[in-house]
Amino acid sequence: MSLVPAVTEMLFAIGAGPQVVGVSSYDRFPAEVLTRPKVGALVDPDFERILSLRPDLVVVYGTQTDLIARLDRAHVATFKYELFGLAEITRTIRLLGDQTGRAREAAAVAERIDRDLAAIRQSVAGKPRPKTVLIFGREPNSLRGIYASGGIGFMHDMLVAAGGDDVFADIKRQNLQATTEMLLTRAPEVIIEVHSGDPWPQAQIDQERRAWNVLASLPAVRSGRIYELVDDRLSIPGPRVAEAVRLIVGVLQR
Repeated sequence: MSLVPAVTEMLFAIGAGPQVVGVSSYDRFPAEVLTRPKVGALVDPDFERILSLRPDLVVVYGTQTDLIARLDRAHVATFKYELFGLAEITRTIRLLGDQTGRAREAAAVAERIDRDLAAIRQSVAGKPRPKTVLIFGREPNSLRGIYASGGIGFMHDMLVAAGGDDVFADIKRQNLQATTEMLLTRAPEVIIEVHSGDPWPQAQIDQERRAWNVLASLPAVRSGRIYELVDDRLSIPGPRVAEAVRLIVGVLQR
């Protein structure tokens, strides 16, 4: 059982899908997860529902300390998930292979990801690395409540692998709340905003891009290099991570 969408994808990728008896409320991929019972997520795990499905192992977020303690008292084993960067993705896949009896399949998936990422890094080597900010949240139609990738973590690693120079690389946090003053100081040449969910209509993309016009002095605004990328692969650090990095390459190399 998995309460973590990224790990759910990993389990199915290594062939352990038939062993998955329940998934989180936010699982959407692969399509088979839609046939599994939902058991809540990070902030609302359904403990009774979890127990009713009689799992041998429950994948939980490392921060779900209360749930972990309750499962421990019920003698249900847990796999604690924490992500710090790209390297943790393949490491987690290999650990899951050991836990599920799919070590050989997990090794093959991890090796494929490593090869794909190495090929991407090679493809952008020697090319200009534009100063880029990677944003994953703000209030719609405004520049309030901006949350950006910091200088460590999964999103930062994706941006660097894709050939971008992270303007917040010196801030060693996975994310930060970025003010407009900070952005003016950092002067990104490219703004990439990532969103989950269904694809946006072009009118919505255009509207959100126009919100940046109030910072007309930013190089990215002057050149029009503002990109709204709506794709779950960009926010789920799982086996499709190389595909996500290629999406970023696609806008950085325009």
